[in-house]
Amino acid sequence: MAENATIAEVTKKVEEVVLDEHGQPLSKNALKKLEKEKLKKERAEKDALARAAQAAAKASATVDYSKDFYGKQAINQSADRPGRKHERLTDISASRAGEKVWIRARVQTSRPTGNKMCFFQFRQSSATIQGLVVFDETTISKQMIKFAQNITSESIVLVEGIIAKPLEPVKSCTVQDAEITISQLFVTSEAQGRLPFNLEDASRPEADFEREDAQFSKVNLHTRLENRVFDFRTITNQAIFRVQAGVCKLFRDFLDSKGFMEIHTPKIIGAASEGGANVFKVKYFDTDAYLAQSPQFYKQMVVCGDFERVYEVGSVFRAENSFTHRHMTEFMGLDMEMAFEEHYHEILDVFDELFVYIFKGLEEQYAAELEIVHRQYPFEKFQYLPKTLRLEYKDAVALLRENGVEMGDFDDLSTEIERKLGQLVKEKYHTDFFMLDKFPLAVRPFYTMPDPKNPGYSNSYDFFMRGEEILSGAQRIHDAELLIERAKEHEVDPESVKHYVDAFRMGAPPHGGGGIGLERVIFFYMNLGNIRRVSLFPRDPKRLFP
Repeated sequence: MAENATIAEVTKKVEEVVLDEHGQPLSKNALKKLEKEKLKKERAEKDALARAAQAAAKASATVDYSKDFYGKQAINQSADRPGRKHERLTDISASRAGEKVWIRARVQTSRPTGNKMCFFQFRQSSATIQGLVVFDETTISKQMIKFAQNITSESIVLVEGIIAKPLEPVKSCTVQDAEITISQLFVTSEAQGRLPFNLEDASRPEADFEREDAQFSKVNLHTRLENRVFDFRTITNQAIFRVQAGVCKLFRDFLDSKGFMEIHTPKIIGAASEGGANVFKVKYFDTDAYLAQSPQFYKQMVVCGDFERVYEVGSVFRAENSFTHRHMTEFMGLDMEMAFEEHYHEILDVFDELFVYIFKGLEEQYAAELEIVHRQYPFEKFQYLPKTLRLEYKDAVALLRENGVEMGDFDDLSTEIERKLGQLVKEKYHTDFFMLDKFPLAVRPFYTMPDPKNPGYSNSYDFFMRGEEILSGAQRIHDAELLIERAKEHEVDPESVKHYVDAFRMGAPPHGGGGIGLERVIFFYMNLGNIRRVSLFPRDPKRLFP
């Protein structure tokens, strides 16, 4: 009725002014029709305004107010240097709660919680911290949350955030008393494609895989080595190679303190440094050359040049077609050579002190790294004596015979017999580390000094860790004529080592030394089962890549 009344009123009013094309007033029906059209138009306009308002509201809701605070950054080509300080995770703790910081780290894991929150575990080397990004209506948009939730694991990100103290310790991270509340999040390098294996599985303790209900995939050594760069990212490998660096540092520090000088000798040489067939021959222009089996000749020649105490850390090459747990075709040698005053046992004294220094240094300075390795690969603590046990070869043979091992006085030690000897020494002397002196002359290189009192023996020695050899050394022959005589007995052509022999013709001090296999020291100290675990990019007869 209200609508009809309105139409009637309007009709009455319009009747007074609305005329048809002939100048005659419109009929009541025509006026009603006209009014209906007018009302329809008004309703359409009202609906259009409502839709426009709704669209504007929707558009306002999708405005990304965080667009400048997240995203993928362009490749870093060093276009600028803003001078922003980046924190190390190891320096972050609850005591700094409230501080705003920037960090660059890898996304180890991410865990979305609905569409308004995402948790992260960020990693720098072996340190980890929890981060979280939370939606709010002014700074963190839903678009930013969605972006965060889609960042792939192992991508490198740049994060700004506030250090906060979590309600409970974050036990899954190395930084347990602090977390990062994220305000800016940028991907600087995206991890692309499928990862070769799960880093969490690759870091699990060995015992986890032996459980009946184990649901994990064990990552075998071959797969690790084929994807070595990715494998380095496990917390255990981070620890292993920091221990390796530590052994080198301790080796250098000790010898520097004893007046030794570091040298660097050639690795492409004109004659096989150890004799025999275990040498890599390479084409050298119009002649043949060899990859050095040791720095032996050159470190002796340097001693003859009056650098009386020298050492080297460098690559050693052995063309041994061997696939054992402890052999590689290239390894890092820790070599030492020194002139002595009266007796070659002065060298053993230095080695004794050196190894005790290294073992103590590992215990005191690398305890955290050793514990990390121990969690994945449990091992018995390495035992050693303050004064290293010294046995003569003949006494070791006697001990082996007493325990049922048949061998001749001058037989060399096989790997199996070495292990047996190590077991017997551990039971009798309670040590995993010992020296074996006075080896049979026939099983040593031609430049080894014969024992003047005991025919058939020599002034040479090996050191053992957990029953396996990690160092070989001797007093060297420093007389040119005796050196030539011994070379001939070993069927080494004196002309092929002429420059080496000539170094002793102008006067040479009595001297000796030894070569340590770096990887073996670490491998046996932590009892890791295979030497390839402690070589960055191991080389063996079937592995030349990566």
